[in-house]
Amino acid sequence: MYTKAQELYKKWGIDTEAAIKKCAEIPVSLHCWQGDDVTGFEQNAGGASGGIQTTGNYPGKARNKDELLRDLDFTFSLIPGKKRINLHAIYAISDSPVKRDEPECKHFDPWLAWAKERNMGIDFNPTLFSHPMAASGLTLSSPDKTIRDFWIRHVKACRKIAAYIGEKQNSPCLHNIWIPDGLKDVPADRLGPRQRLKESLDDIFTVKYDRNHIVDAVESKVFGIGLESYTVGSADFYLTYAAKAGISVLLDNGHYHPTELVSDKIPSLLLFFDKIALHVTRGVRWDSDHVVLFEDEIKEIAKEIIRNNAPDRVLIGLDYFDASINRIAAWVTGARNMQKALLNALLLPHGDLQKLQDTESFSKLLVCQEELKTLPFGAVWDEYLKRQKIAGGDWYTAVAQYEEDVLKLRK
Repeated sequence: MYTKAQELYKKWGIDTEAAIKKCAEIPVSLHCWQGDDVTGFEQNAGGASGGIQTTGNYPGKARNKDELLRDLDFTFSLIPGKKRINLHAIYAISDSPVKRDEPECKHFDPWLAWAKERNMGIDFNPTLFSHPMAASGLTLSSPDKTIRDFWIRHVKACRKIAAYIGEKQNSPCLHNIWIPDGLKDVPADRLGPRQRLKESLDDIFTVKYDRNHIVDAVESKVFGIGLESYTVGSADFYLTYAAKAGISVLLDNGHYHPTELVSDKIPSLLLFFDKIALHVTRGVRWDSDHVVLFEDEIKEIAKEIIRNNAPDRVLIGLDYFDASINRIAAWVTGARNMQKALLNALLLPHGDLQKLQDTESFSKLLVCQEELKTLPFGAVWDEYLKRQKIAGGDWYTAVAQYEEDVLKLRK
């Protein structure tokens, strides 16, 4: 089947061997928080809060670091391609409690050792939610200086950790700031909170680190649960701030109005930013963080990365959490679909299609785009999995067995 597919793709000028090789080289960062419903390792930790929510109570949630690491290892065994692990600050590993505003580099040395053994990099996020000091819904923009200072200390500590990780792993660590700040009802002051957020960020970024070690990014959002009327860290605020500060923006495709597409934003930002970052998710009516599917928008996101020759400039991470289904199945499904989208994009004759557009051959362009959709992509995907020594379409059998042997024993 692969040989026949190879011949058919060759008629379109596409080298399937080159596509398979390239796909294996593009890193995708897997979010650790799918495995435990964004709980983390803090003592007395509760569920996620701050405008985000994990729904469902499927059995088998990881309850500690050993269970989460075991689940990650099993998950990675079912995902092809080059992988990274994306951590939040609440996943610090320590024998004693770690105060939220006092995380240290040593608390992530175990993660560095774990990742090094698996030949993968680490990305990092401060955790400005699920904490009493975020109970009001305001953190870096709070009118209370005590609260602002608390979270400034937290983010400064996290940037130090990210730079440390990047230096130790000899690969830049993406450090992404997302805050839940907003208001439930119509604000009386939209400018003030954003002024305070700007001042907090200015303070945070006074500390400079080697850009070979850290990629700083900020992430916007439309709204959160209980914060529906006003979001301090809006898209226009962060885009402008990032451009002026010389840092990157992170695009989460659940964090915009449903008619806005991240795939359309990527090429615009590539003109002005050295690097941009992604949290690939699937919003259903709102930022609901559903498992990523192999559907139109994720395909378009991958096309923009590939056709613009930007795999080294667009940092791909996943961000969703579903507790209503087997958490490992959720992890694997989304990660494999991101890989499918990248391989699909690598199997398109972008140069030829661009020439058709530039010569205004729109009829032929439309026809070619549609004909390409029925090429035997599945045969090339199966060959890619075979080369990666990863289970094919029957991978869920292993997940079901893991559920019986491991997950159902967690009471």
